[in-house]
Amino acid sequence: MTLDNYNFAGKKAIVRVDFNVPLDENGKITDDTRIRGALPTLKKILEDGGSLIIMSHMGKPKGKVNPKFSLAQIKDDVAKALGRDVKFAEDCANAAEAAANLKPGEVLLLENLRFYPEEEGKPVGIEKDDPAYEAAKKDMKARQKEFAKKLASYADVYVNDAFGTAHRRHASTAVIADNFDADNKMLGYLMEKEVKAVDNILSDIKRPFTAIMGGSKVSTKIGIIENLMDKVDNLILCGGMTYTFAKAQGGKVGDSICENDKLGLALDIIKKAKEKGVNLVLGTDCIAADSFSNDAKTMVCSAMDIPDGWEGLDAGPETRKAFQDVIRTAKTILWNGPAGVFEFDNFTGGSRAIAEAIVEATNNGAFSLVGGGDSVACVNKFGLADEVSYVSTGGGALLEAIEGKVLPGVAAIKGE
Repeated sequence: MTLDNYNFAGKKAIVRVDFNVPLDENGKITDDTRIRGALPTLKKILEDGGSLIIMSHMGKPKGKVNPKFSLAQIKDDVAKALGRDVKFAEDCANAAEAAANLKPGEVLLLENLRFYPEEEGKPVGIEKDDPAYEAAKKDMKARQKEFAKKLASYADVYVNDAFGTAHRRHASTAVIADNFDADNKMLGYLMEKEVKAVDNILSDIKRPFTAIMGGSKVSTKIGIIENLMDKVDNLILCGGMTYTFAKAQGGKVGDSICENDKLGLALDIIKKAKEKGVNLVLGTDCIAADSFSNDAKTMVCSAMDIPDGWEGLDAGPETRKAFQDVIRTAKTILWNGPAGVFEFDNFTGGSRAIAEAIVEATNNGAFSLVGGGDSVACVNKFGLADEVSYVSTGGGALLEAIEGKVLPGVAAIKGE
């Protein structure tokens, strides 16, 4: 079943969206890309005369109620985007009455799904090496099934439009689909677009294929980096992970973020790139600061020789030029993760240099895919989102799809 050939008139639709939007210290949204991305799906349901139940997660509250991650903070923004009032259910697992009372054209936003550990389905407070772990895991899977059944009971039809979480077999992204027959579950417009964008890259890679991976930690990207090694011609690694690679090669990184337990891993990546003939591009210089602040004193220095008391917060001029030279010649580009602390205006230069080179390559015929919250926030901040081929709302989901993995959120709908 597809969204276009389904009539939602008189139906209650529960829609999984990815409204895990970035908020500032006052709880205000700093980038509403994900909300805007879901609007076509949500509006189709309402315009048909359906009732809309929206569910999402926000942040990582680890199965506990945490006001910092409450979706109540974005209720008014969702209402403004939809152009109608939005009711709010303070407990996503106890919203049966609120859902039952919804009239056609009305909207109900459920509280953060991850306030319940059953959403992610992982045992809480027990380590994997504990003898009781397997029993706890089995118990949690049963609880997850019941949690999904409860969510499903609110509605007649299920729509998954949360590509950002499609790689997780969570209660709301995959398990819930078991409670609906094939005629009453479907992908939203955003999901369909995302799956198509990935197909565009995988089915017809035009070379050179350049991937730019940023972010603070090597550990969170290692699986992706290793898988990309078999697909890309050029691999640019930037952001905070620069300093782990620098230290692994004998560099001095001052107070920069560095995973000391991943130095061997960094050296392995360098070795594998050589073995596979991948051009691995790492930062050679950086903008170092004397504190983690937008107003810190700065200096340009070698990424291999950062003084004590200083930390690398952005790519330096030599590094920017090296990145741009590689990106400009690419015909397929994937960007996930910034080159520096782009949230601080004084440390956006590296990320901006990457974004501008991607736009230049796109104008010369490259297919460019930008994904992951921070990268998306970058192109939006620089006003360049409309000048790349596709901006994805997914981070991990996008990367796993590009690896060729089956996404549970898609498989649950398509029956794969």
